[in-house]
Amino acid sequence: MAALAHEPVHATAPERFASVLSPGEYEALLGLVDQAARQLHGRVIWNVNSTAKGGGVVEMLRPLLGYCRGAGVDARWAVISGTPEFFAITKRIHNRLHGFAGDGGPLGDSEREVYEETLAASARELVELVRPGDIVILHDPQTAGLAAAIRATGATVMWRCHVGLDAANEHAREAWDFLRGHVLNAHVFIFSRAGFAWEGLPRDHVSVIRPSIDAFAPKNAEQTPEQSLAILATAGVLAAEVDAYPAFIRSDGTPGRVQRRAEMLEEAPLTPDVPVVMQVSRWDQLKDPLGVLGAFADHVAGRSDAHLLLVGPSTAAVADDPEGAQVLDAVRAAWHELPASVRRRVHLCSLPMDDIEENAAIVNALQRHADVVVQKSLAEGFGLTVAEAMWKQRPVVASRIGGIRDQIEHGRSGLLLPDPRDLPQVGAAVTELLADAERRRQIGVAAQRRVQQQFLGPHHLGRYFEVMQRVASQREHRRTDSSADPRTT
Repeated sequence: MAALAHEPVHATAPERFASVLSPGEYEALLGLVDQAARQLHGRVIWNVNSTAKGGGVVEMLRPLLGYCRGAGVDARWAVISGTPEFFAITKRIHNRLHGFAGDGGPLGDSEREVYEETLAASARELVELVRPGDIVILHDPQTAGLAAAIRATGATVMWRCHVGLDAANEHAREAWDFLRGHVLNAHVFIFSRAGFAWEGLPRDHVSVIRPSIDAFAPKNAEQTPEQSLAILATAGVLAAEVDAYPAFIRSDGTPGRVQRRAEMLEEAPLTPDVPVVMQVSRWDQLKDPLGVLGAFADHVAGRSDAHLLLVGPSTAAVADDPEGAQVLDAVRAAWHELPASVRRRVHLCSLPMDDIEENAAIVNALQRHADVVVQKSLAEGFGLTVAEAMWKQRPVVASRIGGIRDQIEHGRSGLLLPDPRDLPQVGAAVTELLADAERRRQIGVAAQRRVQQQFLGPHHLGRYFEVMQRVASQREHRRTDSSADPRTT
């Protein structure tokens, strides 16, 4: 069985951004795209990660690689495989990088042996494909162990870390120590925030690239209210009689239709006429769905007539997140313990993942239907669900942590929670917005503008091209310098 899977990349023309950028921004994008196509001609840009389904990395990779192809850059996507033991270890590393103990397990010699042996199979396959001059972007802890083998091919290695925290603690440093020997084989280290960069990394090799959303992807494309209602009714999230067709447009421009149903745990179906507070995220302890449930039950339910919708993926479909099923089980158990009067207003929703774009269209409809979107994360690299909801003019209540702080201007484009563990504070912020429709509207308009100006694909793509061109140029210069340290190439 092959250790690597190759995910198809479909070309998408960057010209489509003319409708969401200012004329000046659009012209700058076209200029950068043209320059990148010329300077990167003949190179393959490889992106390597650990899953093609679920999570923010996938949400960004799929459209960005499509735009690279559309710009004339040969971008490809490879996905590593691994055993449950490997993914348990990398999930542990992920949690530690966020500053949490996770499952509390060790990161010692035996874990290192599993990690390195698992990646060795992927490395053997990848080095047969990569050529000198190619650029290989390795995403997150799962792929860091590939860096040495890829560097030996003569390719440029960029390690992209999507997780982190601004003030490192002992858990983060333990993860750094585990990964450092592998990570240092990369030529460039890319983080989502400057504060996430590890201590001890050469600063002149660190770059910051903020994540983005794709305005045209099924998850963010425009939907009419009738279309959203039809999608949610067909998926079994809402109980409603609809005449509209549950249609959406796929990334390749072909029509799609929502057919699969979500798995719901609820006393009675949600109806379209009730206010909805929603969090959508992975079933992950760092997203704190139990805290959202507690904040709603104790500090929102008694002060409004809103319902809570907690949404996540079907846990069987996300291979690199072994804790998902455990977290969902804990949320289900807590739901059963709620007082009956509250339980009937809380709906747990696990979305089908068989068709990723169908899943995205359902999330799109959910975010558009919500009155208030919550992202009560305890740690967050960026938080794409925040930008997604903001793009749809939804008011967001979110934790003042990580990349969420870069997205929301408190009181203007959303509300930030100084302490996400302070449940009364969470409840007060949510009920404040539920009670004021005009405030929700104003925040929503400002939120969309904020995303348009800073967090759409062109900004992200532009930064990637800048970093790739700079590194390729630097390496070429060093090759011609006979006095260069061999390690610098």
